[in-house]
Amino acid sequence: MSMTPPDLEASEARTEAVRALEAEFGELINRIRRLLADNAQRVSPGMLPGAYKVFTTIVRRESVTLSALAESLMADKGQISRTVRELEGLGLVARTPDPEDGRSSLLSPTVEGIARLDAARAPQESTLLSTLVDWSIDDVRNLTRLLHALTVGETP
Repeated sequence: MSMTPPDLEASEARTEAVRALEAEFGELINRIRRLLADNAQRVSPGMLPGAYKVFTTIVRRESVTLSALAESLMADKGQISRTVRELEGLGLVARTPDPEDGRSSLLSPTVEGIARLDAARAPQESTLLSTLVDWSIDDVRNLTRLLHALTVGETP
């Protein structure tokens, strides 16, 4: 089946638009990586971005088993276990028995961990707000809706 010129033009335009979007995502990812690395250093000098991601996931989930944490991060359980031990050693995470499964533990952020995370995030907390200050609320909500659709693979 051959494409007619308008179909071919539309296909080429879509390909070009998607490539431009991919390039912008690449730049956004690089910026986010720098932000995560900076935040990790502020939480604990020498902390790697991967450990920061584990920590922030525990904070977001509030209480999570090691297995569920590894699954949500799509990571090796052994590596996550080592990282959690490091976070415990830093006083950022605490382990308590899981009341639903005596063989398992729940991981939760400590008060100190939450305080250090808040302090680490503070310097950049207003960056997104100030970047979007001139955007309409509808545009911000629309971007959020579109990013969510893209993330979960739905058509907006």
